Amino acid sequence: MNDPRLDYANEFPVELTAPDISSYRKTNTGVDYILSLDSGMSGPHVFISSIVHGNEPCGAIALDWFLKNNFRPKSGKLTLGFMNVEAYFAFDPKNPNRTRWVDEDFNRLWADGVLEDTTRKKTSEFFRANEVKSIVSQADYLLDIHSMQKPCVPLMMAGTLEKGINFAKSVGMSMPIISDTGHKEGMRMRDYLDFSRKESNKNALLVECGQHWEKLSERIAIETLIRFLRSTSTMDKKFGEEFLNKLKPKKFQKEVYRVGEIITIKTDKFKFSSDWQGFEVLKKGTVIGKDDQEFVYAPYDETILIMPTKRLFKGKTAVRLAYRIED
Repeated sequence: MNDPRLDYANEFPVELTAPDISSYRKTNTGVDYILSLDSGMSGPHVFISSIVHGNEPCGAIALDWFLKNNFRPKSGKLTLGFMNVEAYFAFDPKNPNRTRWVDEDFNRLWADGVLEDTTRKKTSEFFRANEVKSIVSQADYLLDIHSMQKPCVPLMMAGTLEKGINFAKSVGMSMPIISDTGHKEGMRMRDYLDFSRKESNKNALLVECGQHWEKLSERIAIETLIRFLRSTSTMDKKFGEEFLNKLKPKKFQKEVYRVGEIITIKTDKFKFSSDWQGFEVLKKGTVIGKDDQEFVYAPYDETILIMPTKRLFKGKTAVRLAYRIED
C-alpha cells in the first residue's frame, strides 16, 4: 500500500476475522472474484458487492457465509462480487486503516466517462473498476455492503431519488434511511449509470453496517443480504430465517433523512470541534468544526451528522449534514 495518508492510528478493537476468499478467484464470469449464480428461471439480475474498500471485511464475511452454505437463487441471476481484492489481501489487523485502498478510493470512480478517460492516471482501483464495470452495469439491483470508521447506528444510503428511498423501505431493515448525493470528490458505484436515472427501473442501495471491525457489522451485513435477496425475489421469503431467529436482529430507528450539505475539506487545517461519532443531533448554529479560519455551523433546527471522517485530507468529505424528512 502506498498512500501514507492512511497511516493514522486506530483506536478500535478488530473483532472480525477477514475470511480467506482465495478459493473464489476463478469464476464463471471471466472476471476474478466475481461469481454469478443463475437460477434458470426468469427474474432480475441482482448484484451483491463487497470489499469496495479493503479494510471493510463485513461484506466479505456475508458473501462467504452465503457461498459456504451453498445457497442458490430461486429466480433470476445473482452475482456476488469481491471488488478491491488487492487492498483486501493486504489487510493487517495491526494497521487496518492503511488497507482502505491501494492508490485511490475505488468508490469515487463511477461518474460518466471517468473509467473511459484515457488521460487519467491508471491506478490499481482504476484497472479493477474497469474489469467489473460491465457486470455492474448489467445488474437490475445492486446492494453494496460497507462499514464506517466510527461506532454509529447502521445506515441505509439510498440516493436522491424517490425510487431509492422506496427500495430501501422495501428491504425492511430497521435502520435510518439516508437520501444523499454522495461526495464531491467523485461518484459512488451505487449511483452508476441507470441506478441514478429516474426513468430507469434499475435501483441500488449502499448499506453502512457499523464500525469497520466491530462484531455487530458482521451481523448487520448478513441480515441486510438476507432481506435484500428476499425483497428482490431472488430468494424465497423464508431464506435466512434460521440466522435471523438465532441472532435476534437489532432494531434501530427507521426515519428517513436527507443530506442538505456536504462539507468538503478545503485546507490541511480542518478540525472538528468535538470528537463526533456520527448521527449526533445538533441545534442550528452549533459549531461543527473549523477549516483553517472558516467555521462550519449546523444549518438546520435539527442537524444530523452523517459519518464524520477521520481522514481529514484536503478534498475529502469531512461530514454530511442531514435533516429528517419522514418519521
